[in-house]
Amino acid sequence: MTIEDVNLEEIESVCLSTWEQIYRFIYYKVQNREEAEDITQETYVKTIAYMKKYKTSPERYIGFLKKVAHNILRDKWRKINRSGTDINLDEINPEKVASEDYTEASIQRQVIEDALNNLNDEQKNVIDLRIIKGYSVAETANIMGKGEGAVRSLQYRAVQNLQRILVKEE
Repeated sequence: MTIEDVNLEEIESVCLSTWEQIYRFIYYKVQNREEAEDITQETYVKTIAYMKKYKTSPERYIGFLKKVAHNILRDKWRKINRSGTDINLDEINPEKVASEDYTEASIQRQVIEDALNNLNDEQKNVIDLRIIKGYSVAETANIMGKGEGAVRSLQYRAVQNLQRILVKEE
């Protein structure tokens, strides 16, 4: 399939309606703006021709784009893990390395995990889907079998409970 075969207005429409969710999904995973932009662009390049060829329905665009983005991320992480990291031993300052303390980050992570475990199953699920995995309200509602208003309300209560638990533990 060549670019001439693809309806440019349709591509623009798909990109405009989905890019923000896809970018946020990828940014959450990589925590780097430039890398998230590159992977978002790569996701659309890989996806548009496929979606046109197999006539993917518009309701499935977001899920399909997230799956492609996830596969691209997984491939990049595998490549990084296989190649390893080059380290110049002369540049390492042993005193600085010895003084870096990861205990605080580890403790914060444990506190948050404990607080999440104090939420009920629905609240944990909505936090996982909306905040951790980056699904939209509509996608979360579809996954949980609830209305969008119910998901927003559930998320609000979950965040309030989480805040209350974290404040109480301080």
